[in-house]
Amino acid sequence: MVTRRRFLKTTGVAAVGATVGENLTRVAAAQGGDTQSSPMPKVAFGPHTISRLIAGGNQQSGASHQSVLMTQHMLDYYTVDQCVIFLRDCIAQGIDTWQANYSEKTRDVVLKIREGGQTMNLISLASPHFPENMLAQTLELDPIGIYLFGWTADQLYHAGKLDTARDFLAKIRDTGVQVGFGAHRPEVIEYAEDKGWDIDFYMTALYRWGRSNEEILEILPEVPHDDGYGGMELYLPSELPRMCDTINKVKKPCLAFKLMAGGRTCKTPEQVRGVIKDVLGRIKPGDSVVVGMYPRFSDEIKQNADSVRKFG
Repeated sequence: MVTRRRFLKTTGVAAVGATVGENLTRVAAAQGGDTQSSPMPKVAFGPHTISRLIAGGNQQSGASHQSVLMTQHMLDYYTVDQCVIFLRDCIAQGIDTWQANYSEKTRDVVLKIREGGQTMNLISLASPHFPENMLAQTLELDPIGIYLFGWTADQLYHAGKLDTARDFLAKIRDTGVQVGFGAHRPEVIEYAEDKGWDIDFYMTALYRWGRSNEEILEILPEVPHDDGYGGMELYLPSELPRMCDTINKVKKPCLAFKLMAGGRTCKTPEQVRGVIKDVLGRIKPGDSVVVGMYPRFSDEIKQNADSVRKFG
């Protein structure tokens, strides 16, 4: 095993900055070391088998859920080549699935990974509110699953129009991939489940993202300042167990995401490990966790993979 001390000694670097995370993994591989302490747990995903830990795509697209500056920080780091390095390091740790939204960057990254002879499953989102050709572009990347964007489902539910999403879900079904339904609110997931909709999996946010000003005023005496992206970023501790209860009620597999409350419960590796342990102990054995990673300053990929191997 390559420790940080051995890595520094091997490379002769006294201080490692932005690349310590990915370098640790690659040095281990270059020296013939085993980058995995034990096999990554696997779960069924329709006809596929995928790693129980899925790499989230928010960081690669700059969706920091923090601030405009943090978003720019992530975008500057995650070039196409750096995204390829990131996914190769994920593969080295047994993570074989990436949840990423279609963009030219996503397309280029997926093609480079495959041109290099490696396999990375892709699960993507779609919405009837996106450009008309976006679903077709996503399908060109051969995803194993496509789900209705949770923001779209949340808004339709709030407007009393969620049933209109069934036509779009049928459109996804016609493509032959696994059909998913995303939401940031447990009542939205429960609505689709109670109605018996033709869905293969759920994308379940463990925290409620995108509260309206009216919803904020039900909690606070006034609306705070925010970054202006999709509604107020206000995450309450009670939301995680509430969504986990819903996950256990539904029969279909769930991909739990936003475990760290948009970057608010990951201050230390110990806290992250505790969150992953807690969530894996709450959800069903056949469910997965989607974790966004930013391994610019520490080896988050291996740390998270080790946690899932230990607790999952």
